[in-house]
Amino acid sequence: MALFMDGPVSSMEDLTAQDSQLLDVAQVENIDVTQKLALAQDELAVELDTLLMRFSYTGQPFWYTAPPRIATVVVTPPLRMWHTFRALEMVYADAYNSQLADRYAGKRDQFHDRAQWAYGKLVEAGLGVASDPIPRAGMPQVTSAGGALPDGTYYITMAWMNRAGEEGAGAVPAVVTIAGSTLSVQPGKPPLNATGWKVYLGGAPDNMVQQNSSPIAVGGTWLQPNQAVAAGPAPGSGQVPNYLRPAARVIQRG
Repeated sequence: MALFMDGPVSSMEDLTAQDSQLLDVAQVENIDVTQKLALAQDELAVELDTLLMRFSYTGQPFWYTAPPRIATVVVTPPLRMWHTFRALEMVYADAYNSQLADRYAGKRDQFHDRAQWAYGKLVEAGLGVASDPIPRAGMPQVTSAGGALPDGTYYITMAWMNRAGEEGAGAVPAVVTIAGSTLSVQPGKPPLNATGWKVYLGGAPDNMVQQNSSPIAVGGTWLQPNQAVAAGPAPGSGQVPNYLRPAARVIQRG
């Protein structure tokens, strides 16, 4: 899972999994689906702020005294589905407004109902909350350094850790090709609550493996040994909720 503020909650693949005709409709009607994903996320942010203000304190852990903020919200399955269906609803609303075609109105209404259903499930289950949210890392700076890592193209990502050892979502991987050298990895600016970081490396985006055996210091740089670790943990998708925040039942607008 990832934090709501880490980036788009759902992807184009999530949308096409729900509607196989999406890309064809978007092309014919000249609709920017990426823009709809962003607009849907903006709308969800407003709705989430409203939910956070209305939350009951029932079930709140005794050690958690600060009210949750949107920066603490974790993307759970109901939240991802809500975003997916809302974005699809927006696509078909745009298509209908352009052509006034009933087939688009039907799809618009279908995904509106699905979005309402997902919202209801989110309220029923509660919002996932991270007690000490650690945001997604920015792309690390990777440069060549003296050494003899096998020549080739490498994908490198990193993730911040908080004081509880929880790991945030990994950065968009950096891609480098080396010959007769190794790699030096330098992260960007750390979040205030970061206590260390991990580095992952591999020959492809889907086979990156953790290279450090213990957390790297926040101000530290990673010098890749000449032999890459070939088996081990892969980058995670981010934090899981520490608890679910119960929500008062309210009727969503629309």
